[in-house]
Amino acid sequence: MELTTTIFYVFALVLVLSALKVITAKNPVHSALFLVLSFFTAAAIWMLLKAEFLAILLVLVYVGAVMVLFLFVVMMIDIDIEHLRRDFWTYVPLASVIGALIIGEMATVLVRNFIGTTVPLNNVAQGPDYSNTAALGKLIYTDYIYAFEVAGIILLVAIIAAVALTLRRRKDNKSQDVGEQLRTRRQDRVRLVSMPSEARAGTQASPDAAAAANKN
Repeated sequence: MELTTTIFYVFALVLVLSALKVITAKNPVHSALFLVLSFFTAAAIWMLLKAEFLAILLVLVYVGAVMVLFLFVVMMIDIDIEHLRRDFWTYVPLASVIGALIIGEMATVLVRNFIGTTVPLNNVAQGPDYSNTAALGKLIYTDYIYAFEVAGIILLVAIIAAVALTLRRRKDNKSQDVGEQLRTRRQDRVRLVSMPSEARAGTQASPDAAAAANKN
């Protein structure tokens, strides 16, 4: 077995184990850290496949930006671990069905495109001036431009949905209506109340106290 193949199997084992720890760790911070390890391991596998641009992009974008943001959010919010652990088994049947469908779809694609094919792979050595980044960009913006645009639209819809779910009205969340604040008049802000004045204690004697003083 070649050294590259051995390294690939080692990285694949680490990737699978870290991915399992992402979904089985009880602490959400530990899950985020194992996800960082998964991204690094996947980037290392892409480096073995000579996809340097994808590997660097995975480290810079996901590990350097997205995962740091996830980690900050997880550490700042108060997550009810007991509630999540109690309701975990409620979603297991639905999650199993969805997972089985995903595995079936992936198996169908792999069997159809890779297993049993007689088309030789393109292993032609490229020149020193060849750039896989430029080739990847040209391929995305020519042959796969519609798929790229659809993926961008899906991500935009996901962002809008996340913001809408976060800003929905809840009993434990206070929000302000800017339009109502702008429509507020001066008469609605301050109200003057006229109240009768009261004598201070000791300034005026009661009638009983005055009569007792006269008798003395």
